[in-house]
Amino acid sequence: MSAVDPPFTDPPHAVASAVDVERWLAELGVGPERRVERDAVVSWDLELDGRRRFGIPVTLILDPSLALIIWVHFAPPIGDSFRVSYRKLLRWNDEFPFVKFAIAPDERPILTAEIPIARLDRDELGLALARVLATCDRLLEASAAWLWYDGRIPPQDGRTSRQAALLDRYADRLAELIEP
Repeated sequence: MSAVDPPFTDPPHAVASAVDVERWLAELGVGPERRVERDAVVSWDLELDGRRRFGIPVTLILDPSLALIIWVHFAPPIGDSFRVSYRKLLRWNDEFPFVKFAIAPDERPILTAEIPIARLDRDELGLALARVLATCDRLLEASAAWLWYDGRIPPQDGRTSRQAALLDRYADRLAELIEP
């Protein structure tokens, strides 16, 4: 860069609003069950399906000054050896770079993804939602003991995902998560 060249700056981005997020969710075929607004932060409760895991509770949290957080209530509070579960979550954090696992204050495993506000648009939201659903599917067997008392995955009886179109739309960008 010469002394006369202006410094590079990103183009200005419009701040995504709650109305934008709701429109994008509708365009992606995802309907929120509930919306809560407090101060400038808005959240939506969703129940989504992967291809193999159904009824996944998800909360979206939009802080228009910061980011949109996708918070997946991954499993009920952990009842087994906390050390073993914690190691499993840490290992998954290494294996799945675009999502993060943690333990909520009530000892419930959570899965999160974050979209910085400057990148938030319908495509980034759709990709992030598809990514967390594909992650839940990929880890179904590994988390079965947390999800069901007997640790056995219940029969799906021909059940199909309500988010199949969303998963199909981003499948080529999530190849590492989609099992053959």
